[in-house]
Amino acid sequence: MKQIGKFAGALGMLLLAGRSFADELNMPVGVTDISRQVYDLHMTIFWICVIIGALVFGVMFWSIVNHRRSAGHEAAQFHESTRLEIAWTVVPTLILIIMAIPATQVLIAMYDTGGEDMTVEVRGYQWKWEYKYLDDNYNQTFSFFSSLTTSQDEIQNRSKKGEFYLLEVDNPLRIPANRKVRFLVTAEDVIHAWWVPDFGIKRDAVPGMLNELWTIVPEPGIYRGQCTELCGKDHGFMPVVVEVMEEEAYDAWYDEQLRLEVIRQEAISQTLTTDELMAEGEQVYISFCASCHQANGAGIPPAFPSLVDTAVTTGPRDEHLRLVRDGVAGSGMQAFGKQLDARQLAAVVHYERHAWGNNAGDVTQPVDVVNLTVGQ
Repeated sequence: MKQIGKFAGALGMLLLAGRSFADELNMPVGVTDISRQVYDLHMTIFWICVIIGALVFGVMFWSIVNHRRSAGHEAAQFHESTRLEIAWTVVPTLILIIMAIPATQVLIAMYDTGGEDMTVEVRGYQWKWEYKYLDDNYNQTFSFFSSLTTSQDEIQNRSKKGEFYLLEVDNPLRIPANRKVRFLVTAEDVIHAWWVPDFGIKRDAVPGMLNELWTIVPEPGIYRGQCTELCGKDHGFMPVVVEVMEEEAYDAWYDEQLRLEVIRQEAISQTLTTDELMAEGEQVYISFCASCHQANGAGIPPAFPSLVDTAVTTGPRDEHLRLVRDGVAGSGMQAFGKQLDARQLAAVVHYERHAWGNNAGDVTQPVDVVNLTVGQ
């Protein structure tokens, strides 16, 4: 009896291990109704394929064994069989129709974006996401960027990798539970793809196009995904993190973001001191510019030119502003100007013109950026 107990225990552990291994190989069930429909469709098609494979290989191996030459069988000689040709045409057609019916139903449900409670525009950049919350008339209420926060020490293997390695951001997308959220997915520079596996949704983000998808998430929590379109050297560094909040908590957060947006817009019209411009400009420079032009402004010529005592940083201020705002044609810099507001643009340009020994002798204010844009 003891030996039987040991055997039963070992068999149970083996079955559990096999189930866990199968779960790792299979697609996740997800937390939304659409994700469960996709999973059920996947398993339905899978088992149809398993049955077809078992029948085909079963008949094939039975024929090989029972009609082998060593048993005295001779190969049949025939060139045409109308019944056989009809059978192998009609049967696969019927199977495809049977598979197409549930697949079409799921596709129709996935593209049913009407009746949404709110709309968020998802815009891909190299290599981060921008989320714009839109009102009923599709006007932007507020927006923010979501960037990777995994440390360089982890990426460069100088420290232990965390639980959410390459799947953590500074500003997650926040949506309410139990409300239909419509996403308008696009890109600013190259093709990206926005994917959250637990929601069962994924769409390509294509410059100049708007692709739609939607979700209703019943359970609050944090859900993670990634860009799934090879979009450049840092493709693996633009995760998707969605925080699903209780409805009351989300409404409070949304109202607070609207209040902060009013404050931000007021701040853009303010006149800053040179110390404020230098402090904020340094922060913007480190976040957006230093990876290419280096923290000391020396650059990596010829790909990334120096900003120390150059015609750009000591020349006409408006030309400098235009260059930072519009970027260099054909380079990754083109995307960065659109990620900065007037205050940030003014601050970083002022910083570049007065850091590292540069002394342009002028002051750049947010109103200068606004006037430059109006004059274009």
